[in-house]
Amino acid sequence: MKCARRHDQTISLHTYSREHYQFLHDEGKKGHLFCIYCGNPVIFRLNIHEEPAFIHKQIFQQEVCEKAAEQEETEATSKDTSSYKELGGFRFPTGKQITSQQKETVKWQKPRTIELGEAFQKENEKTHTIDLFPHITFSAPQLQAVTHTDGPMLVLAGAGSGKTRVLTARAAYLISQQEIPAHHILLVTFTTKASNEMKERLRTQYHLHPSQANQVVIGTFHSLFYKMLLHDDPSKWNGQHLIKFDWQKEQYIRKAIMKEGLEEKDYPTDHILQSIGFWKNAYLPDELPDLKDEKEKQIWTIYQSYEKQKRDNQQFDFDDMAIACLQMLSEKPGLLKRYQERFKYILVDEFQDINPVQYKLIQLLAGDSEQLFCVGDDDQAIYAFRGSNPAFILHFKKDYPSANIVHLHANYRSHHTIVASADAIIKKNQHRYVKTLKAVRSEKTPPILFYPYDEEEEATMIVSDIQEKITNGARPNDFCVLFRTNTGGRAIYERLHQSAIPYQTDNGVKAFYSRRIVRMLLAFLSLSQDADDIAAIKLLLPIFFLKQQTLNTLKALTITEDCSMVEALGKLTDIQPFQRKKLQSIVLLFQTLRTLKPSDAVTLIEQKMGLGDYLKKRANDTSVLEKGADDVRDVKTAAKRFETIEAFLSHAEHMKSKEKEKTDESGVQLMTIHRAKGLEFQTVYITCTVDGALPHDFALDELRNGHEEAIEEERRLLYVAMTRAQQSLYLSVPSFRRGKTAHRSRFLYPLLKKNSEMFTQKQQAPL
Repeated sequence: MKCARRHDQTISLHTYSREHYQFLHDEGKKGHLFCIYCGNPVIFRLNIHEEPAFIHKQIFQQEVCEKAAEQEETEATSKDTSSYKELGGFRFPTGKQITSQQKETVKWQKPRTIELGEAFQKENEKTHTIDLFPHITFSAPQLQAVTHTDGPMLVLAGAGSGKTRVLTARAAYLISQQEIPAHHILLVTFTTKASNEMKERLRTQYHLHPSQANQVVIGTFHSLFYKMLLHDDPSKWNGQHLIKFDWQKEQYIRKAIMKEGLEEKDYPTDHILQSIGFWKNAYLPDELPDLKDEKEKQIWTIYQSYEKQKRDNQQFDFDDMAIACLQMLSEKPGLLKRYQERFKYILVDEFQDINPVQYKLIQLLAGDSEQLFCVGDDDQAIYAFRGSNPAFILHFKKDYPSANIVHLHANYRSHHTIVASADAIIKKNQHRYVKTLKAVRSEKTPPILFYPYDEEEEATMIVSDIQEKITNGARPNDFCVLFRTNTGGRAIYERLHQSAIPYQTDNGVKAFYSRRIVRMLLAFLSLSQDADDIAAIKLLLPIFFLKQQTLNTLKALTITEDCSMVEALGKLTDIQPFQRKKLQSIVLLFQTLRTLKPSDAVTLIEQKMGLGDYLKKRANDTSVLEKGADDVRDVKTAAKRFETIEAFLSHAEHMKSKEKEKTDESGVQLMTIHRAKGLEFQTVYITCTVDGALPHDFALDELRNGHEEAIEEERRLLYVAMTRAQQSLYLSVPSFRRGKTAHRSRFLYPLLKKNSEMFTQKQQAPL
């Protein structure tokens, strides 16, 4: 049904703005919507596959009222309507409708299935076994990699192609078939989870004797090279000297900022730590590198101060380990030779993610023997911000001319339409090995594009779809929702939190309402309700360009002038006249603020109450990835669901209180695409596949400046996200993002182009 009643007023979807559909959905859940025919409560259906409508919880009642609606529509065409208004075939008394004041511009679109027209061709590769492991089968390329003996080899292992099987089988083969002592094998991974999985496989799948399995040296770069340092100089590299937590690093950064006479708000510690990590992993020299502006030069100075403080306190961080190990082996040829004799066969996992320091270490250890076996996928190189460089995998043949290259092109994880769609997208990258990923199974569940209005509606559609699938027998941990950055998970996290569906996410997603700019916005709103909120005033002093000491002056003024903290702002005297005039105008606006709806209040705060000016000044002094204006737009989007400031503040406070709570260990997984690498799920939803989100704004800026590296990595991110799905894949294309018109991701063009070509061919086919 297209009509319902709320507070004795009629709502017609024919005239009601799509922008407020989420509000209707929330009202239905609260029991505020009623059928115009039977008077029973109705809910507002808002999901991926069906057109939005008001529905009864009982199917039989829905059918009865739908018939009544059809009859009403028929009768309305033949009756006098002078005192009524037609609403899509229905007649209602004029003056009794709820309609949107905003002109409707976005209509609901039917979801679109991706059919590439490429028929599934089953791989005719024979499966092979090794006598020692008759219970494990290998494809021909896998077998070639596993049984490789001497010299360097690069295994290009596409998504879901069995790289872990190849790595562990090769280690077992070297031990069992080639009689290589287990302690001569080094297997380097990027995560502790991968290390543990490989150790377990060696013990259980390949039936190695426990003593043999335990002698294979398996570990992450950090853990392995730390052990080398500890063995060489245990007093210096004792774990008691390790800086384990970011808050410890931040203390040194803040001291450096104070020493330079800088403001912490202009030099966020998280941004500085990210820059320091990048510089270290890129193995830059100690002398000043080519820095792009004064801001970077200042951060470099802070970096040098940070390093000095660590040295003075005889401490080190995780990034120091690889650099120190490289220096140690370079300066001690005797020690290097002993390690080369120890690790005669080196196997490297996720080779595309290696950084310059790690690559130099691996090259040193491999030495002249070149017994280097590297497994990776250049199409999944997504960690440039950590210093990783896909050039090492792309140029491996230049560094090792005698290397053999094996392609693992069969995907065992996803079905044909998912694999073909991901492959069509990644082939648009220019800097990659030419290859085609193919699925080994075919199922008729193509990827689906769906079109929500904005992030709020997107989250509701996804959760509704998950609920429906769980009702039909799926398990919560079959699902994963992926987003480009942590802030992109805010709406889906809130919606799942409000549902009965168990979920798992990290603190980065939960902490939206604790972000600096978000807290400032909430402080404005809080002061509109309580003009004496001291904590809120303290948060806003930087926006008003007032020093923190001013807080004591304001407290004194509330006593001497018998006024509120907000009113005291307009009574400050020890400031410039223009500043006082500005504050007095802001004080008056707080009265207006309290009468507005939350989303309108956010607009007023940004445009008239100083926040916009503050953000403009801060724009050049903050992280490229975390612009404050984006936070403002995110808050405005979140606030649209609420009618009063009080309700929105209550919601924000509730979500903040849940930040430290542990979520279910199993359930729907919410994570960034970066965190999903290496994982797989039955059903995957990718949010906001629009320009500005995926690809990210910073990559588009780089592209406009003539640099393609970032845009290619963003395309690889989408490829990684799509290839996490085993059975079902959904890509969301909202019409609006952060309150602005959104345009579908340019990465989707190959899918839509092939879809259009196939549709045209069908239309032209003879009968």
